[in-house]
Amino acid sequence: MLHTLALATVMSALTREPLAGSNVKVKTYQGSFNDGATYLIEVPSKWNGTFVLYSHGYVAPGSSNPALDASNPLTEKYLLGAGYALGGSSYATTGWAIQQALPDQVATVQTFESLVGMPRRTLAWGDSLGGLVTAGLVQQYPKMFDGALPMCGVVGGGVGLWNVALDGAFEFNTLVAGNALQVVHITNPQQNFSNAEVLLSNAQNTAAGRARIALGAALTDLPGWYDSSLPEPPPTDYTAQEHNQYLWFSRVDFVFAFYLRAELEARAGGNPSFNNGVDFKQQLNESVDKAEVEALYAKAHLNLAADLAALDATQRIAADPAALDYLKQNIILDGLLGIPVLTMHTEGDGLVGNQNESAYEAAALGAGDAQDLRRLFIHRAGHCAFTPAEEITSLHALVRRLDNGHWGDLRPGELNAEAKMLGKSLNIAAPAYDAYMPAPFLRTFNGKP
Repeated sequence: MLHTLALATVMSALTREPLAGSNVKVKTYQGSFNDGATYLIEVPSKWNGTFVLYSHGYVAPGSSNPALDASNPLTEKYLLGAGYALGGSSYATTGWAIQQALPDQVATVQTFESLVGMPRRTLAWGDSLGGLVTAGLVQQYPKMFDGALPMCGVVGGGVGLWNVALDGAFEFNTLVAGNALQVVHITNPQQNFSNAEVLLSNAQNTAAGRARIALGAALTDLPGWYDSSLPEPPPTDYTAQEHNQYLWFSRVDFVFAFYLRAELEARAGGNPSFNNGVDFKQQLNESVDKAEVEALYAKAHLNLAADLAALDATQRIAADPAALDYLKQNIILDGLLGIPVLTMHTEGDGLVGNQNESAYEAAALGAGDAQDLRRLFIHRAGHCAFTPAEEITSLHALVRRLDNGHWGDLRPGELNAEAKMLGKSLNIAAPAYDAYMPAPFLRTFNGKP
């Protein structure tokens, strides 16, 4: 059933000055909903009839949470100049806000229709957690949208993502931290995270520690590439790959695994993650990092089989049923699309691995909707590390699918040439569409623990 949030306030429309370098005037609408979420809608004077709804990514509790209608100002400026109307909401809460984001984004569409008029087309797009929100909107409200572009999205679903994070934390806590950390039911997240960072830094200083860091990375399929300003390490440079994985853990992933998990547990009413029944040896065999782990264990003169046996012998973690049910609702993806969906992911994404795209494709295949799904990959390190030109080019590809009724040419060379034609200001890095096939998602969850 459609959940509509009544408007608490609607500020009068404001007409903005023309965009720099163009003759476009933009009418801006801002306001809030009854749940406290704010919204932003921008309509150019020469609107082309398409409304593009943007879903933003994860906002850490305590951080500023404004309504956004694009991922960056350059993309926003281009799309408004091209005639697209833009909109988006803040969501009523920060953190893992799927429960709030879906109705708030629907309310933003309804507000646009009330204030501006019925669009000829409504497109959904978003990045990171907003990519999952976008896919969730397609799943729950397919008749409201004509097409969707989830970017760097958690399209393996919330349960799968947090289970993967649990595997890495569980391995680190067992083999490196001596079970000194809380991997679930976190009571003091700041101290827990600080302790994990110290232990991680100490482990990085020894060959045995680096080997075990690599094993934890393998259980999460962490890429061995962190900095897109540097070349990707060669396939057999395992020392460099492990160093990059250490950077992902220390600067990004441990924050979620040992700190921000507490926010999810608070809203879910317990621990929604589990690893009971996981075969860690099999997980390693399926990991993209298996060869690296074997090489670093050999270099450190460590017994990999013994460490895997130690993981198997450690008491596993079961999800709290009600919390798992909460995360299933917020959200796992069933693959039912019904409209064209184009996804985009960087290959070197160490927060939301590109293997999420394998899980989403498998779900679409299982639902008989794979014909509606296409995937694009960018050869670059970083989470959501897209250029404005790549975002715009991918959106154009989705629009052409709607115009022509078929996907047409999505070859990397053609897309790179198209992106390059958008000019230097939008190409803050060289366009890097790539022919890539992601590995299977290690912790696919289809609703049955």
